[in-house]
Amino acid sequence: MKKKILLSVAALALTTSALTAGEVLKIITWKGYADKALVAAFEKETGIDVKITYSNNEEMIAKLRATRGAGFELAQPSQDRISFVQKEFPIYQPIDFSKVNTDQLITSMVDAVKKNTAVDGKSYGVPFCYGTTGLIINKKEAPGAGDWSDLWNEKYKGKISYRLKRPLLIGAAFGMGEDPFALYGDIEAYKKLMAKVEKKLIDSKSYVKNYWTSGDTQVNIIKSGDANVISGWDGKGWAVHKVNPDIDFVAPKSGALGWIDTFAIPAKAKNVEAAYKWINFTLAPKNAAFFTNKEKYGTASKGASEFLTADVKADFERSFTSADIDNIKWHPPVPAGFEAIEAEVLDRIKAAK
Repeated sequence: MKKKILLSVAALALTTSALTAGEVLKIITWKGYADKALVAAFEKETGIDVKITYSNNEEMIAKLRATRGAGFELAQPSQDRISFVQKEFPIYQPIDFSKVNTDQLITSMVDAVKKNTAVDGKSYGVPFCYGTTGLIINKKEAPGAGDWSDLWNEKYKGKISYRLKRPLLIGAAFGMGEDPFALYGDIEAYKKLMAKVEKKLIDSKSYVKNYWTSGDTQVNIIKSGDANVISGWDGKGWAVHKVNPDIDFVAPKSGALGWIDTFAIPAKAKNVEAAYKWINFTLAPKNAAFFTNKEKYGTASKGASEFLTADVKADFERSFTSADIDNIKWHPPVPAGFEAIEAEVLDRIKAAK
């Protein structure tokens, strides 16, 4: 009898061990978003085996559509790529925010993602990381510049540069005191606003030195002194600042434009509890700071700044106050037909003499 009991206990222990060892968390994400060190720490803490598949927005959507939301416990699409897919192909499940430690997250980002990923009153994303577009300014040569409206300020004539892409139109609208995102439900009103933006940029086209077309060209233009006020990306501005302290990224007064990549749980995820454990683990301040220190993207974890390296922390603190963060204009999903309107506007601006 004693031998049988011992065998039963041993069998139970082996069964429990096998169940723990067999727990898997499959994540489809961007390169750099699930660092090996964080994965190892999570596996050690939870006993859950993490499997990573690297991808991008288009591939994530394609894979999850093909399986109707199966094959992964977590995906990391951009917030503006969720709701329009979910409406047509229900590949995600609603987020249970009672299982998300929102106390450690920046409230304005949580609210933005809840709103921008909502379908039928339910939200499908949790904010993870972000980046912004704003201004890169030579503060010595253009000390008064600080808003989108400076991209058509005669004061900086001949020393202005920007990229002819849709973020320019969005930023210009905010610089004119308008809210283009508020018109995403009214295509006719949006056409009228874009016509105003088009006129403003054509009328001030003579102020523009040139257009940049890539990360390298935006850096070269501002470093060379060809332009002192340009539209640009936060990371590029910070990189130039390290070479020339007079130059830096500036969040426009009327609001930087921002993207957010999220956590979303596929509809047929097999281990949902593990997904929530990973979300809360990676957004814990120390872990989120580890990610930001390495990848240089901002994090939705509000306590992470305490654990950033001195140089990374300085970049964010120079460019963003907490009010600037709350004032970021997060890109919502673009309604059908709107990008075609913007493309025509951009073509006319480019062709204008």
